[in-house]
Amino acid sequence: MSGIETIVLYSSIAAILGIAIGVLLPAFAMGRAISSALEALARQPESERSIMRTLFIGLAMIESLAIYVLVIVLIVLFRNPLLEYLLK
Repeated sequence: MSGIETIVLYSSIAAILGIAIGVLLPAFAMGRAISSALEALARQPESERSIMRTLFIGLAMIESLAIYVLVIVLIVLFRNPLLEYLLK
């Protein structure tokens, strides 16, 4: 295998692992946040507005982490800086 093929192979493996971890962990975090919010709503239904607002802000923050991982993985797959360095 040449140097370019090796870099492409390792970049693809890193991208697969990155997207797997980058989606799995935020999914667990979202599940835990929703579970905690439902428990809080069961205990204090009168504070529904505050809990839901905080939940949605937290879910947006968690989801943004997954989107950042997707962007980085797409950069590694389609615009790999190591390939440009190797080709020079």
